[in-house]
Amino acid sequence: MAELEPHEGAQDLEKKIEETRQRFKSDFLQDPGEKYDPRDVDRLQTDDALVEGYLTWRIYVVDDALKMIDESFQWRKEYGVNDLNENTIPKWMFETGAVYLHGYDREGNKLFWFKVKLHIKDSKSTFDKKKYIAFWLEQYAKKEPGMPLTVVFDMAESGISNIDMDFVKYIVNCFKVYYPKFLSKMIIVDMPWIMNAAWKIVKSWLGPEAISKLKFASKSEVQNFIEPEYLPPHMGGTDSFKYSYPPLPDDDFQTPICDNGPIVSEDDTESKEGEMESKDALESSFSSDVVAKPKKVNFLEDSLRSEDNDKGDTNGRTKGARKPLTTFRGPLLDVSPAEELSFGFGETERKSLIILSNGTKNKVAFKVRTTAPEKYRVKPSSSYCEPGASVDIVVSLHGGSQASPQDRFLIMAAEMDNVGFQEFAQFWKEVLKTKIMEHRLRCHVLESSKAAVSPLRDGPMETVSDGQQELNTAQLMRMMACSSRLEQKLNTCLWVQKVLIGLVLILALLNLLCLYLLGTSQRPS
Repeated sequence: MAELEPHEGAQDLEKKIEETRQRFKSDFLQDPGEKYDPRDVDRLQTDDALVEGYLTWRIYVVDDALKMIDESFQWRKEYGVNDLNENTIPKWMFETGAVYLHGYDREGNKLFWFKVKLHIKDSKSTFDKKKYIAFWLEQYAKKEPGMPLTVVFDMAESGISNIDMDFVKYIVNCFKVYYPKFLSKMIIVDMPWIMNAAWKIVKSWLGPEAISKLKFASKSEVQNFIEPEYLPPHMGGTDSFKYSYPPLPDDDFQTPICDNGPIVSEDDTESKEGEMESKDALESSFSSDVVAKPKKVNFLEDSLRSEDNDKGDTNGRTKGARKPLTTFRGPLLDVSPAEELSFGFGETERKSLIILSNGTKNKVAFKVRTTAPEKYRVKPSSSYCEPGASVDIVVSLHGGSQASPQDRFLIMAAEMDNVGFQEFAQFWKEVLKTKIMEHRLRCHVLESSKAAVSPLRDGPMETVSDGQQELNTAQLMRMMACSSRLEQKLNTCLWVQKVLIGLVLILALLNLLCLYLLGTSQRPS
């Protein structure tokens, strides 16, 4: 069955989603308590994106999607995926640094690193290692739902003893079955020639729908996929990142600058000192706006004053900003757009609008953070939202800065129960991490803008139809099959050549032996 065409519209997709849910309920839920985790079953009934992910990966064939859901849900229960946390995984696994999330590829996809040389095959720890991989994937799925990953196998200094084919097959299945649509590409870097046979087997596991996602690259070629700033020095990069645990590595979110200056204090020196003194579990990941010593700022008073000042120029601020078209429904705030902020290179494409809507009965505080605070101006970057109200946040590129797919924004929100006149920084210091809603947005660079700036990389040749893509994939597979046959023939020719050379050497030796024997027989006795 072919993929859904655009003209079939959202209604056809909704029918497919509803059919999948009904069929799953009638065909697979006879005794769900023993077979599946009830939390996964409930999520299937409410999360359209989850069902759509399975349908898309199975080319909208409901029967195939149901088999995939069944296998995935059984695996989730077997490994207790919903309950995985740092305390359920042996600490030494985190300390090895063999697996971690860090950095982005050129398309803005998160990098999932596997340091192959640190993996040793051990049947006693196999189950825990598989849970460890599931932990990382589940953590990422919750933080950035629907956003793909790029897997990087760093083969430097690895050998046959580091290759565990059962474990590699499990990793492939994680993306093929358990987390559909999560794999952007799988890059194998600096692979020793002796492992060619092993990776040919891996290709067969991936299947035709994912074979094009497998990339083999040398140290110099890997920069075609990942910029040097996210590559370690041994791959020719400039990334000084060193894995250490605890804590788990995360995006380096920082407080952006408002249009009218820093939101808390201009005393940077004292601010940094205050942050170092007040780090706790929450601030270990997001600590850049905690201030202990500088001038006191009353959160409510400043917010009200800012609100009064902004009433007259709200229309002016939002004018020219790109309006969001999608919405993420959060437990405290609805966030629009749901996944991406779009920016371009033209003067009219340098602003994007975030709309926060409060559907609760309580006042909700929020703040916005970014991985590139020097590039963006955010107004307001922190305030609160009244019950039933909404807040417009304008994100604009500063100066001559350009948006990048690697840039990220984090929206944090927490209910202000009986806060009173409390300091803003103190509120965020004392609120429990479990009470904070977090939602991440990434940046999307408009295609038209990219084509205008770099026609060689993103020109019209890359804009192909679905039919052309299927044709290209088929051609690629035929080329690979042809290449494999040629390789086999070449190997056969080399073997025959070696045999012929051996025969020639044997004949030469026999000839010398005959000459020697003839010479000996002709000597006078």
